Amino acid sequence: MPQLQVTVGAQSGLHARPASLFVRAAARQNVKVGVGRPGQTPVDARSLLSVLALAAGHGETLELTADGDGAQDALGELAALLADDLDAVR
Repeated sequence: MPQLQVTVGAQSGLHARPASLFVRAAARQNVKVGVGRPGQTPVDARSLLSVLALAAGHGETLELTADGDGAQDALGELAALLADDLDAVR
């Protein structure tokens, strides 16, 4: 299963608005995507409550996992989104 580590770029961390943008992007993927802290069991990246429960702060490293055809593309897209300052997105 492919995985990729990424640093949270949102200045206020992965709170409601950035988490919502991330979850919507994960839901658009054709593969199952997980997100979590390295070494821990990932949560479903399509679940807003699960992503919010991570309480990931700015600069924290998260690990994305994906399974299925197109997993690398999904990881690349979602990693770029997480690394961006989603608070600045209008």
